[in-house]
Amino acid sequence: MKTLVATDGAGTRRRLTIVGGGQMGRALTGGMLAQGVISAGELCVVEPSSDGRAWWSEHQKDVAVVNSLDQAIESADAVLLAVKPAVISQVAQQKADFWSGKLVVSIAAGINLTKLAGWIGHKRLIRVMPNTPSLVGEGASAFCCAAEATADDEGWIQTVLQSVGMAVRVDETQMDAVTGLSGSGPAYVCLVIEALADGGVLAGLPRALAQKLATQTVLGTAAMVAQTGRHPGELKDAVASPGGTTIAALRVLEQNGIRGAFIDAVAAAADRSRELDRA
Repeated sequence: MKTLVATDGAGTRRRLTIVGGGQMGRALTGGMLAQGVISAGELCVVEPSSDGRAWWSEHQKDVAVVNSLDQAIESADAVLLAVKPAVISQVAQQKADFWSGKLVVSIAAGINLTKLAGWIGHKRLIRVMPNTPSLVGEGASAFCCAAEATADDEGWIQTVLQSVGMAVRVDETQMDAVTGLSGSGPAYVCLVIEALADGGVLAGLPRALAQKLATQTVLGTAAMVAQTGRHPGELKDAVASPGGTTIAALRVLEQNGIRGAFIDAVAAAADRSRELDRA
């Protein structure tokens, strides 16, 4: 795999502070370190939880971990707010000189750039929607940039996100839809894997074997769609022989509204993201 290096336009590496050492902070840190995007000495994590700091001490011993913003922001070139939507306003509405001159990146669902700019005091901002497969280097992230974010800022965040998967720039008007699809999507896919495994158990397979087969089936099918570029419907039809087992199963799925349920789930998550934005 090609090593990625995140720099600004002058070729200078950026010192990064991550506020929030939970799953996504851990995933991004692991990816950046593995791909050479950043060194441990260029990274600081703000983690107020003692349990959280214990995890970092055990798994990322070379990364500086502190429990206060005051200890971490001043020397940073960029700050990643990896906190929940309910917490971000409290974090962002700190004294203005915390953020002055720094690129600020937010991964909080439903918090738009205008609202974030009002809290931070400037518009050198990037909004990101990552997802949990970033934990294993297979993330699907989308981002949008505010007015004062530079082309170098955009290139830097794209490199950071590509260290844990794929990354695409979108218009901010599309971010709620992204949240409903790829942001929440891993939960839907896990439900599919669980249900397929349950079906295998019902049909007579041991639980461990059923889950293994279900997981690989989803993984392999996703890879097939991605690598062939063929429409999923075309690949589905290729499995469904006339009068066969697959078409019988597909009839049951259609009778139970599986397609509509997934469409409605994505729409519901996107609507909830819009509600968070209005709160």
